[in-house]
Amino acid sequence: MSAAIAGTEPGQRQLNGPQTTGRLYRNLSTPRYEMTSEHDVAVTMRDGVELRVDVFRPVTPGRYPVLVAASPYPRQIQNLGAPLGFIEAGASDFFVPRGYVHVIANVRGTGGSGGTFNFFDAQERRDMHDLVEWAGTQAWSDGQVGMVGISYFAMTQLEAAVEQPPHLKALFPVATTIDLYEAAMHHGLASTSFLTPYLSMIGMTSAHGSGFFRNRLIDAARRVLHLPAIHKRFETMNGEAAIAGLKVLLKLHHDPHPWDDLWRACVVEHQARDAWWDERDLLPLLDRVRVPVYLGCDWDNVPMHLPSTFRAWHALVNSPHVRVAMLGEHGLAWPWESLHIEALAWFDQWLKGRDTGILEGDPIRYWMPGEAQWRTTDTWPPRQTEHRALALRADGTLDRDEGIPGSRRSMAWGTGLNRERPSVADPATHLVWTSAPLDSDLDVVGYAELAFDAISTAPDTAWIALIQDIDPSGAITEVTAGFMRASLRKVDEAASTIGAPVLPCTQFESVPVGVTVRYRLPFVVTARRFQAGHRIRLMLTSDDQAPEIPAMLNFRHASVGTSSLNTILSSSRLILPVMTPR
Repeated sequence: MSAAIAGTEPGQRQLNGPQTTGRLYRNLSTPRYEMTSEHDVAVTMRDGVELRVDVFRPVTPGRYPVLVAASPYPRQIQNLGAPLGFIEAGASDFFVPRGYVHVIANVRGTGGSGGTFNFFDAQERRDMHDLVEWAGTQAWSDGQVGMVGISYFAMTQLEAAVEQPPHLKALFPVATTIDLYEAAMHHGLASTSFLTPYLSMIGMTSAHGSGFFRNRLIDAARRVLHLPAIHKRFETMNGEAAIAGLKVLLKLHHDPHPWDDLWRACVVEHQARDAWWDERDLLPLLDRVRVPVYLGCDWDNVPMHLPSTFRAWHALVNSPHVRVAMLGEHGLAWPWESLHIEALAWFDQWLKGRDTGILEGDPIRYWMPGEAQWRTTDTWPPRQTEHRALALRADGTLDRDEGIPGSRRSMAWGTGLNRERPSVADPATHLVWTSAPLDSDLDVVGYAELAFDAISTAPDTAWIALIQDIDPSGAITEVTAGFMRASLRKVDEAASTIGAPVLPCTQFESVPVGVTVRYRLPFVVTARRFQAGHRIRLMLTSDDQAPEIPAMLNFRHASVGTSSLNTILSSSRLILPVMTPR
């Protein structure tokens, strides 16, 4: 039993991160209940496999709305308070005192749950349906079930929703992924610096049961991590970036099955979209969702969850209410505690029938980096957006005018080449084009694209592009990135119009050696004000393994294996979605 209450009021355990999208709400539930918990509860799936869950609920007997959070991460430490990228179920000591039951579950094959983990497959979707229905029929449940949590916890929310369990009433899937290929392969480039330690981490944590995670040492760590002075220091921790850097995990033991099998499936066996990936793509299924959905992400989450946010927004055509919250830097720190007031307003609205004001105003609220204020829109991209093309000039500048036609060269070091012996005669491993200082503020909001012409000396290569903001002092801010394997360059031109996401094809086609090829490289959706006096920089490389090459969240990619001399022509254009004055 616990009397701790998290929140934003004096005397409460203070939550990290922004708690709303800049609004005040009304009629919100107030903390009235003490919390108790039941651990390692068995929930039987339709095929007889048992999932394990922890239930946090009010001590006072009664029936309450339920918030389900499910993932492959250790449920036993979701309330530990550590700044780790897998503590993302939300704060039980916030929701339960305000009259909710918080159910934290481990998906199949993890954390003591039976069966075999198979990474976002159809079986997991069926399990999420059964888990929701179980939660809606317990003695402490009033039958109103929502789902909560970010990242994989957000992914399982949409998995449940496409199966349409009758007791599911609302979702809050912030930082979700709807297409595993999009998150793991980046248009054909394997995101191995994340995927490799990630699967190792799940494999190692899944090998340990509650006896490992529940002991006096963990309890002592929880008390220390919740000390206000220590907890406050975590408000800028990015857990996903930390996972990408945990290469030490690769040296620790874990059972190779199914974790190494899944790694091989992602990186080696299924390098292009096929039936294996199709089973793990929710996009064609989102029109089945019939409950209110609150999406969101932070603009920094370029290589993981951000690409899915607005794809889901457009695909949820039958959800009665869809809202989006786009956050700025450190909007989603770890452990996840941000937007809890926003979530409370959402769940109070749909699970308790309170008029909280969450539905008022435009459905999309986004933080504008560089301007540092909230904006709203009822469409995406906003209606005031037009596209502006900047030439990749032969002199290394970005400008409206191409100038004298020409080209620039870069070199991709393939597998097996000796990187310790670069010659001063070798072309650079990356190229940059930089604009002149801007005369006035420039607001870029929506989908940017790099439409470029290139000549390669190999039948395949990689293209990795970054858009950067350079302030007058020379400080660099990464804005967004785009990725593409050259042999997966074909796009459906009719479906990939300017201003919409560009989706490369599913079939490999060798690059014709020595021939000019036109590419359309999509950048991940973004929003940023480039202030007057700042410069826009474009960086293009074919290999981001070298530490001197910047990588957003430090997510880097496996080499495609070929060495190539790549020539970029000045006929290439960076196409930016620019906001006109409102």
